[in-house]
Amino acid sequence: MIQAKQELLAALAEAIQELSPGATLAAAFESPKQAALGDFACTAAMQLARPLKKNPRELAQALIDACTARPAFQAWVDAMEIAGPGFINIRLKPAAKQAVVAEVLGAAADFGKQAANGQHVMVEFVSANPTGPLHLGHARQAALGDAICSLFQTQGSQVTREFYYNDAGVQIATLANSTQCRLKGLKPGDAGWPESAYNGDYIQDIADDFLAQKTVKADDREFTASGDVDDLDSIRQFAVAYLRHEQDLDLQAVGVQFDNYFLESSLYQTGAVESTVAKLEASGKTFEEGGALWLRTTDYGDDKDRVMRKSDGTYTYFLPDVAYHINKFQRGYTKCINVQGTDHHGTVARVRGGLQAAGVGIPQGFPDYVLHKMVLVMKGGVEVKLSKRAGSYVTMRDLIDWTSRDAVRFFLISRKADTEFTFDIDLALKQNDENPVFYVQYAHARICSVIRNWVTRGGVESTLTQADLSLLTAPTEAALMLKLADYPAMLTRAAEGLAPHDLTFYLRDLAGSYHSYYAAERVLDQTPELTQARVALLAATRQVIANALAVLGVSAPEVMAREAVTENT
Repeated sequence: MIQAKQELLAALAEAIQELSPGATLAAAFESPKQAALGDFACTAAMQLARPLKKNPRELAQALIDACTARPAFQAWVDAMEIAGPGFINIRLKPAAKQAVVAEVLGAAADFGKQAANGQHVMVEFVSANPTGPLHLGHARQAALGDAICSLFQTQGSQVTREFYYNDAGVQIATLANSTQCRLKGLKPGDAGWPESAYNGDYIQDIADDFLAQKTVKADDREFTASGDVDDLDSIRQFAVAYLRHEQDLDLQAVGVQFDNYFLESSLYQTGAVESTVAKLEASGKTFEEGGALWLRTTDYGDDKDRVMRKSDGTYTYFLPDVAYHINKFQRGYTKCINVQGTDHHGTVARVRGGLQAAGVGIPQGFPDYVLHKMVLVMKGGVEVKLSKRAGSYVTMRDLIDWTSRDAVRFFLISRKADTEFTFDIDLALKQNDENPVFYVQYAHARICSVIRNWVTRGGVESTLTQADLSLLTAPTEAALMLKLADYPAMLTRAAEGLAPHDLTFYLRDLAGSYHSYYAAERVLDQTPELTQARVALLAATRQVIANALAVLGVSAPEVMAREAVTENT
């Protein structure tokens, strides 16, 4: 069906040009609002009506005539009908829909993937300062960012996962001071405990290991503690390495691996920050006021101008952010995506403005941003707010320990990033259809069970590519095959829209189509030919579910159990 759709779109494009030479309208199909209306819908006639100054229904008929004269429509289309003000509903021949089964089985894990496109994409996400365990915002970023990376990889892009963090500054100094206080026997609530100190139990853990002169190793560093409670620099370096190691464990628990860790300090060490200042001053967009150096970001859509260098000579976070993104562009990344919390909303215009003012050839709109809202955790109908380990917030590891990696990844991707999300622990633990990740995974496991049953009866999986697919004529089979065929286009739409939640919606719809089909039609105990064809359809469905779950970083179990399930064989 993928081939049939491509041929039909090419023919539709020719027909559009025949009716309106030079038209820029792209050939496209939509899904009808009701399955009974057809398999595809086309709105081209209505879109062409105004520029051509013609009646849309008359234009729709002309478009139908132009399409039906072409071999692709003759080969794959059963009927075309005009509806409403000028919609064209298209009914495919059964063979067009049945072809997707062979296409899925032939491509297997590569079904839905596009050829290499030469695009270099960087996705920066999580980017937590090494001052404590990863929190729920980081968990949502980990799930979103990793899924976005996988989406672009399906489209043929070369993708780099990058983690950026501030390895200096006030927060790191607070971490070192907090650890030193613990080393000297102070704890939260004691006289002399700094008000700004970090209060979590993990600070005591760092102090204990520091006194033991332990060596800690993270993905990007290794450090051995001196054990000297007065050696603040050693305390700082050890604490940072310790928490980087802890963050690595958090990321391993959620199944995320980064290709590169980028240190803010490197921007100063390499002179990138000073070079960026020079570029911005040369642009004529800077000015001095109150002893500080400002950039006229209002010239680029910001709501106010921004300070780059404060009166005491130190830089605001805005300046190294601009330097960092110039560095990304100079490394050859033509598309960069930042996944951050909505508290970074104000940085979008100023960073983009700074990049334009720098005059280094960076296109407008660079980088792209995916901003996510907060996550609330509910258990037993009550919000869970605190973690003893962190001191003031629920951590990523807490959420995984309470539920599972699969639940955390699926749930945190299952809503648009810019909407608040409530993570219901009780729901994530349910083993029934109320739990969306269970519902999808169970469809995969159920198919595996049926295929195993078929094999025990003498079926051979390698013969499924030889199945007579023309026997797949039931309405529920047609609906399931159409849903399978939409998978590649859905991936493309999700990547273009930076919308990994589209995959969770698709998976739930696909699982629903499968469950409906399975309830309506018997698979085994049919004629050998029909059974083989239906098992082939199930195998294709299993493959697409597994492919989509893999993009989300969620497993596809082959065996699962739930209460009160009656198998229909």
